[in-house]
Amino acid sequence: MNRQPEGTEFEVLDSRFSDLFAPHIHVERLWTGARWCEGPAWFPAGRYLIWSDIPNNRMMRWDETDGSVSVFRAPSNNSNGNTVDPQGRLVTCEHLTRRVTRTEHDGSITILADRFDGNRLNSPNDVVVHSDGTIWFSDPTYGILTDYEGERAKPELTGCHVYRIDPISRKLTQMTDDFVKPNGLAFSPDERLLYIADTGATHLSGGPAHIRRFTVNEDLSLSGGEVFAACDNGLFDGFRVDREGRIWTSAADGVHCYDPDGTLIGKIRIPEIVANVTFGGAKRNRLFICGTTSLYSAYVFTNGVALG
Repeated sequence: MNRQPEGTEFEVLDSRFSDLFAPHIHVERLWTGARWCEGPAWFPAGRYLIWSDIPNNRMMRWDETDGSVSVFRAPSNNSNGNTVDPQGRLVTCEHLTRRVTRTEHDGSITILADRFDGNRLNSPNDVVVHSDGTIWFSDPTYGILTDYEGERAKPELTGCHVYRIDPISRKLTQMTDDFVKPNGLAFSPDERLLYIADTGATHLSGGPAHIRRFTVNEDLSLSGGEVFAACDNGLFDGFRVDREGRIWTSAADGVHCYDPDGTLIGKIRIPEIVANVTFGGAKRNRLFICGTTSLYSAYVFTNGVALG
């Protein structure tokens, strides 16, 4: 077992968080050596985790069976967010090619989306898959602002939005129109709610640094959009939801855990900025944490609601 890194701890802000871990549970650093870790996705059949190292233009693979880490794909087109669809296939957001792709079981790559209304996407960032097979992704401009995480280019679209891909026709539907920089997103356990982060504060003074909550209507349109939580340290980037509907989200000081009522109940302190998290392991009760340079994990007394 890796030793707990200095500066990591479970911080209880509300008694409800005390029920989610034991005093002897520690945060483990599983690997280090990246420039910016992002987009973890768990594959139970192979017992491994895939994640992106965006500036190094590679995807990494951690094997639970022996703890080894290897390069899964390089170059990766500056991949960012990843998830797993209901058929166990890898779905990836790529900055460099400005597209969303799916890696098939035979290793071939299918382009799911790269344009909207004839114009190139900005730089797809994070992605989730609904149980009906529709793919939902955010499309801010981070991958085209500089050459560090993609390639500098002028946007061809007006604004940054969240889109839905039809799994059969691959038609894109624009789902939002009032975000500055839409980022992480996740469904509630019953898929009646969609949470979307806005990290507009990165490039707009006084801009948003919060998660908004939308109602998913029967026709898959969205309504509502009120602010669910505002970040008290840095920005919310990527996040995942557990089976009770709690939000486990990245922040500058680690992972923040929110009750479904919007209360910040606790934090897992990590000694570097966290970009994203996911649940994995045999019982989906192991939280994998992408810090800036390192991959961490911690066991918790709950379970992720979905793969990816």
